[in-house]
Amino acid sequence: MSETTTEHEVEEPVVESSAGAVSDEQLIGMLVDRARSDGLQLTGEGGLLQQLTKRVLESALEGEITDHVGYDKHDSAGRNSGNSRNGTRAKTVLTDVGPVEVKVPRDTAGTFEPQLVKKRQRRLTGVDEMVLSLSAKGLTHGEISAHLAEVYGAEVSRQTISTITDAVMEGMAEWQSRPLDRVYPVVFVDAINVKIRDGQVANRPIYVAMAVTVEGTRDILGIWAGDGGEGAKH
Repeated sequence: MSETTTEHEVEEPVVESSAGAVSDEQLIGMLVDRARSDGLQLTGEGGLLQQLTKRVLESALEGEITDHVGYDKHDSAGRNSGNSRNGTRAKTVLTDVGPVEVKVPRDTAGTFEPQLVKKRQRRLTGVDEMVLSLSAKGLTHGEISAHLAEVYGAEVSRQTISTITDAVMEGMAEWQSRPLDRVYPVVFVDAINVKIRDGQVANRPIYVAMAVTVEGTRDILGIWAGDGGEGAKH
């Protein structure tokens, strides 16, 4: 009596697409090809930096309104203070990374005059370098404060700059600690030289990790500041 054996083939996991079954390896290859063709552009119009521009601008404006009314958001010190926060109004500004909608704070007295995004201002230039400088993990309070002082100019007091710096650092800390996907099939790391100010101006490399998700969308995973002795490319 002869023995018969049956061989079972183990199939690799597949992902269904409109074109049929696609293996994990093929999917990754497709995402890599798509990323190369579409490009993971960081700066310029349509670049990934647009995701961070809204957060940086709104964090700075939150620092401005805090300095103006004299108390932090949700602080009980604002009760019966004579002037308090009064919600926000949406405004779209044209930037180097494309149009960005920001929520501009308002106060009940109507005396708040935003400085970073002024009333009736529709265009904001020089956003790329500013957002990179303010978003990078590893920069000190003094370095961020010095950059903001240059952005705002001499008409803004040091105390106001310090309040705005606190707000920006808090906003960026929230972004840096946000949950990420468990898997990114495609990851790119790039470095850009940015002028960092803290007593003197010096070029520092800013490292940016960008990725493509399994759904094919693009994202910035993180931004870190290197030291001045490291090489970087533009």
